[in-house]
Amino acid sequence: MFMRKIKPSRWRRLRNLLWPEIGLRRWLVYLRHRIARIPGTPYAIAAGIACGAAVSMTPFVGLHFLMAAAVAWLIGANVVAGLIGTAVGNPWTFPVIWVFIFNVGNWIMGGPVPTEASAPHAETFSVMFGHLMGALLQLDTRFILKSAWPLVLPMLIGSIPTGILTWVVFYFPLKRLIANHQHKQVERRIRRRERREQKAEKRAAREAAE
Repeated sequence: MFMRKIKPSRWRRLRNLLWPEIGLRRWLVYLRHRIARIPGTPYAIAAGIACGAAVSMTPFVGLHFLMAAAVAWLIGANVVAGLIGTAVGNPWTFPVIWVFIFNVGNWIMGGPVPTEASAPHAETFSVMFGHLMGALLQLDTRFILKSAWPLVLPMLIGSIPTGILTWVVFYFPLKRLIANHQHKQVERRIRRRERREQKAEKRAAREAAE
C-alpha cells in the first residue's frame, strides 16, 4: 500500500545518495525532525548518533551499520540513532576522512610525514578501496597483504583517536540540544492540555448557565 507505484531507477537512487533530490538544506531539516522523533533519553539518542559518527571514521566501509549498532548496544545507547549517525560517512566525506586518518595513523606509527607530493590523494584511496572490495570477494589475500595493507594499517590506527574525538564532539552538544528539545516538547504538551482544560471549563460553564 505504501510502496511507490513507479520505482526509481538505479541512477536516480545513486544520484539521490550523492545529492538529495529535496535539496541538502531540506534533507538536513528532515534529518533533524527524524532525530527528534526517536524515543529515548538525551543520553541514549546523543550517544547513539555519536557512535554512528565515530565508526564512520574507520575504513570498514560496508560494516558501519553493524559496528554502530553493536557499539550503541554495548554502551546502552539508542541503536536507531546509531544507524542515523553513520550518515556522517558518505561519498562526499569518505575521501577526506580516509586521507585524514591515514596521516594521523602514519604520524602515530612514527613514519615520515607525507609531503604534498608523496601523500596519498583521495583518488588513491577511492581506487584502492575499489580494488580491496574486489579482492575480498575473490579472497585474494596476496593483494590485501601486499598492496592494501600498507595503506589500511595506518588508517586503522589513525581511526581510533579520530573516532574517540568524533564521539566527544558529537555527544555533548547533541545531548544538550536534545534535552532542550524534549523539555520544550513537554512544555508544549502541558500548554495544550491546559488550553483544552480551559475550553472544557468554559463550555461546562456555558452549559450550566443555560
